[in-house]
Amino acid sequence: MTKRTSPVADQFRALAREKILVLDGAMGTMIQGLQFDEAAFRGERFKDFHRDVKGNNDLLILTQPQAIEDIHFAYLDAGADIVATNTFSSTSIAQADYDMVDLAYELNRDGARLARNAANRATAKDGKPRFVAGALGPTNRTASISPDVANPGYRAVTFDDLRVAYSEQINGLLDGGADILLVETIFDTLNAKAALYAIAEITEARGIHVPVMVSGTITDKSGRLLSGQLPEAFWYSVQHANPITIGFNCALGAEDLRAHIADIGRVADTLVCAYPNAGLPNEFGQYDESPDYMARLVGEFAQAGLVNVVGGCCGTTPAHIKA
Repeated sequence: MTKRTSPVADQFRALAREKILVLDGAMGTMIQGLQFDEAAFRGERFKDFHRDVKGNNDLLILTQPQAIEDIHFAYLDAGADIVATNTFSSTSIAQADYDMVDLAYELNRDGARLARNAANRATAKDGKPRFVAGALGPTNRTASISPDVANPGYRAVTFDDLRVAYSEQINGLLDGGADILLVETIFDTLNAKAALYAIAEITEARGIHVPVMVSGTITDKSGRLLSGQLPEAFWYSVQHANPITIGFNCALGAEDLRAHIADIGRVADTLVCAYPNAGLPNEFGQYDESPDYMARLVGEFAQAGLVNVVGGCCGTTPAHIKA
């Protein structure tokens, strides 16, 4: 299959031939550490908003922009080559939970700008190239699975709903300066297909090629996505999009993720990316794997030739990325 290319894609692949590229770690873990209260989440702009917004981490792009940019920079300063925007839940579908549907485009545009600012700061400091990956999360609805066990034919969202929401997100990310798009934490492949369809539509309309990273989530030790696919089937279902990387993130720690990364690497004809959690959450919801322990496990991935890009998901910090 012919791979479309661009200067960013060429540079990305060239660097991946020289070394293992490093993706950043968890944004949510770092935000949690700041212990922002409701007033901090609201900021001046939303001080009179009609409902609570604490927990809407993406809103901090607008209300605490320096804090978000500084988190991005901390990861880059720790050695990350790729920084993902704080836009995991910045679709109109996900923001509906907070009655903030109208903010979707602005969140993505400004989120990409903050990551780009941090990347430019890091490159100015050490001269190394950095990439900004516009993060597209899975939304909080599934296109192929019913949320109602009593009505298995029901769907809370349609493919076209997702396509429209992702289109708004993608336009914002590209306008803000993202040079890669990261479709991540995929638990329902049909949702991801909607995102990939929207990317194809928008990049064709703009006359550009944007590299796409695709990352699924193995939900448990069955080795399957929530929508039922094993790694090989997952690859074949997104292969048409010619992603620059394919892999897995979240849900599992590095030790449990290894076999699934190996499985997808055996069939994929592109770079492989893994960014596991820092283990599994304990009874307090904390992640216990230390930077050194996780670095050893991920290092074994690299030594075995399983990965081209590594990073961290839930529970990871700049210390994990530096290790």
